[in-house]
Amino acid sequence: MSKPVTVEILVVGNEILIGDIQDTNTNWICKLINGRAGYVARATMLRDIPEEIAAAVRSAVEREVDVLFTSGGLGPTADDLTVAAVAEGAGVELRLDEQARRMVKESYDDFFARGIMAEGGLNPAREKMAWLPVGAEPLRNPVGTAPGVLFRAGKTAIICLPGVPSELKGIITTSLQSFLDATLGGGGSLTRAITVRCNDESVMEPVLSRVAPEHPRVYIKSLARTLGETPELDISLTVTGGDPGEREQLLDEACRDLREGLTGIGIENWDKLKG
Repeated sequence: MSKPVTVEILVVGNEILIGDIQDTNTNWICKLINGRAGYVARATMLRDIPEEIAAAVRSAVEREVDVLFTSGGLGPTADDLTVAAVAEGAGVELRLDEQARRMVKESYDDFFARGIMAEGGLNPAREKMAWLPVGAEPLRNPVGTAPGVLFRAGKTAIICLPGVPSELKGIITTSLQSFLDATLGGGGSLTRAITVRCNDESVMEPVLSRVAPEHPRVYIKSLARTLGETPELDISLTVTGGDPGEREQLLDEACRDLREGLTGIGIENWDKLKG
């Protein structure tokens, strides 16, 4: 089996680290990548400090991460500094990209025509969003005005996306699909869950620590709940990569061994119903 595509995420924005905005983009990207058999190795939150953003990008490129996502800091205001900082970290200059400039203008013209904005066209703040790293591809934003950015630094593909969740998802599900198809291919993942009549993970630990190494392709995790809330908890089993039949077989074998082991120490268990 080939090595999974490694992914890292940089979430940029003071508003997140002071608690004004809750980051949901990381969770969404992680589900997307895992569902296509990629491997999210790291997610980092950063303030709008160019030097720190650049250092984080430089570090990811040096580690030869396959794909680096950034979210936040692509807008027209002075504190939207991500693209310039990412370019610095990647060792690439910025330049005004004419295709991105047309995208920005068309977006503002469209919002003006629909009565959403008071004026269309460009001004210096709007044009700022069209300054991209040299060699970058602008990604059309079907929801907002700031284009996404895709370019390569060494072995790392860097993707800069807006922080507004609807815009991030809109770019990924439209403009970025061909890249994802080429990079991640048709890989997938499969998850099952077993419910156990036990709310003490320490009692199950001998079985989990024996079964997990016997099934290295299966990620087995007990999902703890608040003590006293219920006498039951779930154990999830996940396989990523391979073909659908292989994933089914691997889960069948791991579920069988786990259930037998739990039964052997007197813990009642059953397959969790999907719903």
